[in-house]
Amino acid sequence: MGASAGALPLALCAAVAVAAAMLGWPAGRVSLTQASGFAAGLSLVLDFAYSGDPKLVGFWLPLEWVALLVLLYRVVRWESASRVGWVGGLVGSATVCLLLRVTLPMPGQGWRESAFGVFLGFFPAACVTGVGLYLRSLDGRRARAVTEALRDQRLEVARDLHDFVAHEVTGMVLETQAAQLDEGAPAETRELFARIEGAGLRALDSMDQTVRALRQVEGKGRVGRVERVERVETPPTRVYGLADLGELVERFSAMTRAETRWVTDDGLVGVLSREAGDSAYRVVLEALTNVRRHAPRAARVVVEVRRTADGSVEVTVADDGGGVPGGTRDGGGTGLAELAERVDALGGVLQAGPRGGGWRVGCVLPAVKGR
Repeated sequence: MGASAGALPLALCAAVAVAAAMLGWPAGRVSLTQASGFAAGLSLVLDFAYSGDPKLVGFWLPLEWVALLVLLYRVVRWESASRVGWVGGLVGSATVCLLLRVTLPMPGQGWRESAFGVFLGFFPAACVTGVGLYLRSLDGRRARAVTEALRDQRLEVARDLHDFVAHEVTGMVLETQAAQLDEGAPAETRELFARIEGAGLRALDSMDQTVRALRQVEGKGRVGRVERVERVETPPTRVYGLADLGELVERFSAMTRAETRWVTDDGLVGVLSREAGDSAYRVVLEALTNVRRHAPRAARVVVEVRRTADGSVEVTVADDGGGVPGGTRDGGGTGLAELAERVDALGGVLQAGPRGGGWRVGCVLPAVKGR
């Protein structure tokens, strides 16, 4: 009868540890943290409080020891970062101290034997903890990879929206603005074009908001302060370069009343890499688009491509504002933020801001070595 009474707490403790290790949590209002803490705490109390026959321990101890190792693995692998430390430490302590239940009640056994028992229990607990941490790190890498893939998809969608859809809508707006310059057109036609222009500008504003939400730009403020994003760029459908800038400026000049000057140094074709040339073209395209959107009354626009003293290529687009102060241009900005990242990744610098009474966008791109 006494032996049965002495085995009861051992059996109860082992049963609690097995249940905590094998059952699915949360179970109702009981979480893995609560179940693990209760099982480990009960085991530790019994380790130091048990004074029965050590021979009874030999039947239940292996079962409880395996259950605690499984519970330790589950805690280290799946518990939240804010709880894994103290919950894992509690379960690990219960695992390594389990042999105290044998050494402390035995007559003539001292702390040296107890310390040796803890030492023996440490190695399997450390191995299980290491496996759990390794698999946990793999889960973290997998989660970060999925998050990065989703982020790259959002950036790609934002890039496509801006580079293709937004610029096509801008082209339609420019066509309607040019049509309104025909003084011989009926008033109803000019009013229709004005309504189309307004709808197109509202669509571009909505596009900017959508692109900004997709990109989730971290760097706020000046364009030059946008943080670098390390990723592999997907090449666009058509790659432009410095040789295409003349045609771009001519199209812009034909659609606006502004006096447009195109200034370039000789011998610049082939100086920039394929990616750098395309980025330079897109900087000019974005700058001219912003002139039409934010300074439609600009009277003078200058596009320059120069070779700097150190051999780099500097591309600038400047306007006089047409009476609109350069520091008051609101909206947009997502295109320049994206271009700043591209130029920065190529080893260049892009700057944009008010200058005089207008606005200036400029970038410096490194030339190909030997050119």
